[in-house]
Amino acid sequence: MRAYLVLVVVTAVACGALTPLMRRLGLRARVFTPLRQRDVHRHPVPKLGGVAMAAAVLVGFAVGGVVPFLQGIYADDAAMRGLLVAVAVVLVVGIADDMWDLRWWVKMAGQVLAGLAVALGGIRIEAMPVGWIPVGNETTQVILTVFAVVLTMNAINFVDGLDGLAAGVALIGGSAFFVYSYLLTRTINQFDYANLATLLMALLVGACVGFLPWNLAPARIFMGEVGAMLIGLLMAAAAVAVTADVNALDGMRFRNVPAYMPILLPVAVLALPLADLALAVLRRTAKGTSPFSADRGHLHHKLVDGGYTQAQAVALLWLWAFLVAWGAVSLNFVDHRIVLPVLAVALAGAGYLTLHPLVERRRAVRNDAAAHPDERGDA
Repeated sequence: MRAYLVLVVVTAVACGALTPLMRRLGLRARVFTPLRQRDVHRHPVPKLGGVAMAAAVLVGFAVGGVVPFLQGIYADDAAMRGLLVAVAVVLVVGIADDMWDLRWWVKMAGQVLAGLAVALGGIRIEAMPVGWIPVGNETTQVILTVFAVVLTMNAINFVDGLDGLAAGVALIGGSAFFVYSYLLTRTINQFDYANLATLLMALLVGACVGFLPWNLAPARIFMGEVGAMLIGLLMAAAAVAVTADVNALDGMRFRNVPAYMPILLPVAVLALPLADLALAVLRRTAKGTSPFSADRGHLHHKLVDGGYTQAQAVALLWLWAFLVAWGAVSLNFVDHRIVLPVLAVALAGAGYLTLHPLVERRRAVRNDAAAHPDERGDA
């Protein structure tokens, strides 16, 4: 555990030091997020924070390479090269999009290329999460892995709409995934529990810890496309790597990890981004517009429009991410007969906090319309 915590600290310090430098560069180069009707911010904010996050992750990779405990991970040269190439693709495509606002299909091509780099490096989906059906065909493994990377990148990008939201959700989900993958690896091999998924989550957590103070409302810098794609890449690569770890369990003989956790946790960690992505696609398709077209219908927009401040909306969505991700992880440590009722009550409370202002606002609109029927008719 100490080796991973060292990487968290190193990556956090590197990101915290590099973020203000990228902020100054973004201001000087005028790489701003434009002021659009759907946005919450009301003044230009530089958006090269993801570059600092990616650079910090690379620093963490380099430091991890000299830690004796982690040498088993770095012995797989192909996997390391694939990840480094994928991070390089994220940097190039993300910076280009932050500066020149690329067309959606160009960004998609870059995401596919990053996913291919990961898959061709040997980090592939080796078993389907439902029933853990082995995927023996290499071409199918590559296709499924690329799909997972692209899906996760876009899910994180969709949820990145309020100050501190995406970085906070990634920090909460990444920390839960870190604990889970560490525990899973200890279950598989108590003598050598160095693990790629745990390493990636340590780097992700460190980058988010270093970046988040600069991104809280009012944000002084945004992560931009680089940050969203980087978080999605690390999350997806870790989730894919877990499928290989589960295959290593002889006959699915878990000792202290429930057998359903490899299915539940990756979904739980990404529940909020994936839900927002699915709702956005359905909403835009129903309107006859492109699923990639931007609008002001995301979950965070609904909360702000319902009366929450930006900080309150972010805190509420963090709460949802925490309850779902850490609620799933807690099943490894606490009897489910205790966890599930407590989690149900907590989720009900979060649901009330989420829906109450929206219901009150609709009620106020109806009451106002009933009190002034003439004005509505004149309009």
